[in-house]
Amino acid sequence: MAIILRLDRVMADRKISLNDLAGKVGISNVNLSNIKTGKISAIRFNTLDAICDALDCQPGDILEYQRPN
Repeated sequence: MAIILRLDRVMADRKISLNDLAGKVGISNVNLSNIKTGKISAIRFNTLDAICDALDCQPGDILEYQRPN
């Protein structure tokens, strides 16, 4: 897939744990873990909005497009 999730990097930069972020965003640890590890094929805009709000970041900080070779 050409979209790469960088949530783990942003979380590390902000020094926030999976449990803390899941609580702030209002989703389960399992769902947030799947987002963090890239085991998803879609993300709801309201979830992305809540993550960006909790981490004080932009969607482009979390999502990266990498052109296929």
